[in-house]
Amino acid sequence: MTVSIADFYGRWARVYDTIATLPRVGEWRADAVQSLDLSRGDTVVDMGCGTGANIPYLRDQVGRTGHVVGIDLTPALLEQARIRIERAGWRNVSLVCGDASRPPVSRADAVLGTFVVGLLPDPAGAVELWCQLTDGRIALLDGASSHHPIGRLINPLFGACVTAGVPTDSLGETVGRLLTPTNDRQRLDASIRASRDALASHTTNRRYETFGLGFIGLLSGRSDVY
Repeated sequence: MTVSIADFYGRWARVYDTIATLPRVGEWRADAVQSLDLSRGDTVVDMGCGTGANIPYLRDQVGRTGHVVGIDLTPALLEQARIRIERAGWRNVSLVCGDASRPPVSRADAVLGTFVVGLLPDPAGAVELWCQLTDGRIALLDGASSHHPIGRLINPLFGACVTAGVPTDSLGETVGRLLTPTNDRQRLDASIRASRDALASHTTNRRYETFGLGFIGLLSGRSDVY
């Protein structure tokens, strides 16, 4: 039996924060925030906010009169986010320990989900709920197998990285999964595809772009179901 996502990411909170804030990853996050077309004073919800890596970019867009709400299921990750917020002295950021599949919010001007839908049991259902929270834009930034000519050659390595990030309760289980990393990669691809299909079904004015040899995709659109 594998450990919970909260327990797994809680163990590696500081390592996760280091990866989440790498310069190139930061560029992708900044692009995702730009795709939301935020205005000063807006309220934006960051689903699966983790250690708060998106918060600086979100605050830059909504300004001091706006509000950023970060939701995550892992207390240890939220603690890292709180440290980041306190050090910066931000007063318009709220953190909520909750499930992004059932977000404890009723309204927002925009919704962002970065590298989170692949962890959800029903990614399509979650995205549909997110679309119901706003009449603004929703953006999904995620990693999946690449269709780029060079990226295709690296897909097996990407699969191993995906497997290494799957919560397990033993080193033996992790090693066993690493022997067949394609399975985990295919499951992730299916989750990302389902979430993007859901977003496409419930939005207009969509935009899509890729980064990192096609491994990173950014899809955004304006909700038409609120």
